[in-house]
Amino acid sequence: MKNKKLAKQILVMAKLDQQVRKAYEKNSSLVKEMGAVDRVNVLKMKKIVRKFGWPTINLVGEKASHSAWLLVQHADNDVKFQESCLRLMKKTMKDGGVLKTEVAFLTDRILVNKGKPQVYGTQFYKDKTGKLAPRSIKGIKNLDTRRKKMDLESFMLYQERLEERTKS
Repeated sequence: MKNKKLAKQILVMAKLDQQVRKAYEKNSSLVKEMGAVDRVNVLKMKKIVRKFGWPTINLVGEKASHSAWLLVQHADNDVKFQESCLRLMKKTMKDGGVLKTEVAFLTDRILVNKGKPQVYGTQFYKDKTGKLAPRSIKGIKNLDTRRKKMDLESFMLYQERLEERTKS
């Protein structure tokens, strides 16, 4: 890891991101607080990306690189920024600078945010009955083949794990 200071900054931002999301799960009236944290984190991530490029595993370590991805995942109000980060991530994915799974998740998140079907089946929502359901998926027949190329488990296993997590 080359930049410990940057890694620490990203980890602190991600910790706050997760704290506000856990609080929101217990109290949905905290939606404004969550939005405020996301807006601040997006501004900070934009500065980081402008200065350093994508925070790769080599630059900040696997945990901070993953945390940077998480922060961008939650930048749903700035799809253009998500797209620019995805382009940077794809460039470094071949060299192991980011995990393929993170590229897959961000790809789907952007597609869903643009009202398009997802490619890897990573994005879900709670339907009217409170049951977890996948967002629209393109070409479901070849879904598991695409997922495997991105180091994702089978769709069925993933869906089962998500459902299990929402029960607890």
